[in-house]
Amino acid sequence: MTRRDLAFLSLGLAAGIVATVCAQGAAAPKPLASGVFAWDQLPVEKTASGERRAVFDGATATVDRLETHVTTVNPGSASHAAHRHPDEELVYVREGVIEATIDGRTQRAPAGSVIFFASNDLHGMRNAGDVPASYFVLRWTSPGHEGPKPGGSK
Repeated sequence: MTRRDLAFLSLGLAAGIVATVCAQGAAAPKPLASGVFAWDQLPVEKTASGERRAVFDGATATVDRLETHVTTVNPGSASHAAHRHPDEELVYVREGVIEATIDGRTQRAPAGSVIFFASNDLHGMRNAGDVPASYFVLRWTSPGHEGPKPGGSK
């Protein structure tokens, strides 16, 4: 992993740590624990379009759900069809070129790019290059706005 990859993963970890530190003792599910999630220890799930590595998925003291995974998509493929959901999503392109479509508008996102999908925007992504492309996804839902349950997203 590069420093850039570690910086993005650290963003997700920092969000979890800050959420835990800011807890006011609200009665909620046990928060996601602080930790280090080593790349070589992440389970690899083969998919029809490439592979997926789940990093973490759970509640924190300040968000209903904080989820991070890494998807690798084969050239010309998409990990899934365009969709929308109430939670927001931040995507960091690790390698390759991703073509992101947001509400019908398409833009290219080369390695190092960051993509933000706002709540309920119709969005999709595909690998627009000729080599595998991978990206980190960070999704969260605020209290009272919970979207899909942990383990239910791709």
